[in-house]
Amino acid sequence: FDGSIIDAPCSIPPSSEKQTVEIGAIATAELNGGGSSTPRPFNIELEGCDISTLKTVQATFTGAPSTIVDGSLAINGVAKNAAIVITDAGGTQIKLGAKSAEQTLAAGGNMLRFSAYLKGDAANAAIPGKFAAIATFALNYQ
Repeated sequence: FDGSIIDAPCSIPPSSEKQTVEIGAIATAELNGGGSSTPRPFNIELEGCDISTLKTVQATFTGAPSTIVDGSLAINGVAKNAAIVITDAGGTQIKLGAKSAEQTLAAGGNMLRFSAYLKGDAANAAIPGKFAAIATFALNYQ
């Protein structure tokens, strides 16, 4: 058994706490010249929310920053000259370390919707190979 007790109005199920977002096998042609891959949606599920005092939430993502796109996540591995961009459900970038727009909570279950895509370096051609990146999230309730 593994878990934690948190001081928050909502619980986070294990499926949202630790998840893998599959970006896919992206062609270099799609990334060269600063191009982008298709955004891949991912969610943070909240359950058992008590909104009697705190009614909104913002997410903040952190990780190793990339120099390719301001506020993006660096990739590690053989692949080079690309970065992971995290966005809200509307496609607006959420820069690493910055809070997302507020989302209103409902009592009970909630789904926070995000996307991520791979963005190529405008100045350098994408180098093929496998990559990975790790981001963590924190939730700020108001």
